[in-house]
Formats: sequence, C-alpha cells, structure tokens
Amino acid sequence: MLSLEDPYAVVYRQIHAVSSPDGETVEILERSSCYGGGAWSLHHYSKGPLVISSRSLGEWFRYLVRSGRVELDLASSRRSAGFESVQVDGDEVAVTYAGLGGGGVGATVSRSKAGDVLRSTVSESGGGKVGRGTIVLPRRERIVIGVDDTDSKTEGATWSLVHNISSKVDRPEARYVSHALVQLFPVPTKTQNCVSTAVEFAALPGKADGMLSDFKELLERYSVSPNTGMAVYRGFDPSPLIDYSRLCRTERIPYDLAVETAERTGTQVVLAGQGLIGALAAIPFFSRPVESVRPEI
Repeated sequence: MLSLEDPYAVVYRQIHAVSSPDGETVEILERSSCYGGGAWSLHHYSKGPLVISSRSLGEWFRYLVRSGRVELDLASSRRSAGFESVQVDGDEVAVTYAGLGGGGVGATVSRSKAGDVLRSTVSESGGGKVGRGTIVLPRRERIVIGVDDTDSKTEGATWSLVHNISSKVDRPEARYVSHALVQLFPVPTKTQNCVSTAVEFAALPGKADGMLSDFKELLERYSVSPNTGMAVYRGFDPSPLIDYSRLCRTERIPYDLAVETAERTGTQVVLAGQGLIGALAAIPFFSRPVESVRPEI
C-alpha cells in the first residue's frame, strides 16, 4: 500500500542567508521543492515590513530583507505568512517565520528540514493555528564568477561549460545558486553570439578557496580557447562594476580598461585572457538572467 511519510510537509531543498558585511541586510535564498507553494509564499511574505524586495528565479525564491524583529499583522487570505525576525549573530543567521493554517506548515516543518539548516525550533501548525518556526543558518557571503571566451568557431559553448563546472564544484561550503548569460556588444572577434556568463555562489567565509581552485582547474581543462577570461568578485553587491558592464554591452572597449576596472573594484583576475573583458562585464548581472540576455539600449 502506498503511504506518505509526512503528508503535509513539502520540504525546501536548500535555504541560505547571504549577509552584508555590517549584518544590516540579508538576502534569504530559498530553493523550493514546489513552485506553487514558493509562489504563494512570495506573494504573502513580500508584504512584510522586513522585506525590501523579492523575486523568483527558477526554483529559487529570493528575499532581500532588513535584519530586525517585527510583529506581523497576519490576516487570512490577504497576509497569511511572513518573516517575524531576521537576526545576524556572528557566523550565524536566525530567521523566524510565522503563518496561518497551511502557511504555518510552511513556516515550520517545511523550512526546518531544508538542506544546510544548522538547527531549528518549531511550534504546532496547520488547521486554524498560527505556526512559528525559527531556523538557524550559516552566515554566507556572495561570490560571483565571470567567464568568457572558452569556445571556438567549431566547438564549445561558454554558458553550458560554466553551468556544468558550477554544478560539479557545488558543495556545502559554496552553494551554486544562480547562472546568467550576458549579452555583450558584438565585436568582430566574437565566436558567434557574443555573450559571457556569470555564476553566483553562496559561500561560507574563508571556505571557498577549494571550490575556486577546482573551478579554475576544470575551466582550463575543458576550455578550447587560448583567450579564456575568469574573474571573481567577493562581496554583497557588485554594482561598482555596472558602469563598466553597460559600456561593454554598448561598444567595443580595450583590454587595458578591463584590467584597470578589475584593480579599481577589487575583482580578482584568475585567468587573464582576452575574455577578461566580457568576464568582468558579466558579474554585475548575476541573478538577472532575463534582463542580461537583452542587448543594452
């Protein structure tokens, strides 16, 4: 006879907390097992006073929030669940959810059993009750890798190679969370479509060197171009690169400008081929794959 181990829990695959250096702002990344349930949460959670912005990106639901604690005015059907508290304490982030009825189930068991949760406390939930749950997550930092020029006129595709490498090097210390193809200005030296790639990792501070070393090793092994560029930005917000990126998306720029921009923004140059130009330009469009594929106007 078929049976369900827990008929009312749809456990999130992963949940991560990426914190700004001062701990005042946190991006909570939830990897859903059920898009419909995640979309319901997005609608209701986005109305909460701690939420600055929110969006869905494939199976990931992303909430940019202020750290702090609030009293939620929960209302059936209109504002049925949300974040009650986000607290950054050293190398941990505690997130408290609350919800009515089924929203309380999501606020408790569905999130407490997610991957990479350190520990949790939950109340009873479901029916007409208000459920509350607190999960404690490791405090993570953002690492964005930009790559360009790995292919040739006859073989290869940068976006697919970078995705496959990122999936292979994904690990608890550095979780692969987003991928974007970035349309560049079509220079004469392009292979075909003139796009670069950015991938984002949510990493434990000081624990990502192994992932980056493996990423570089695989990129060098499988690239079919002698001009591959790879750049790494460590930081909560890579917007210092946005002006350079938009320039690169609207006109042909010299290699020296890419080198100067990397130095000015503290971006690490890992592979310094001609593809560094596009690699740097990809970085600020991390997690914006719908926008990044459109040519800059």
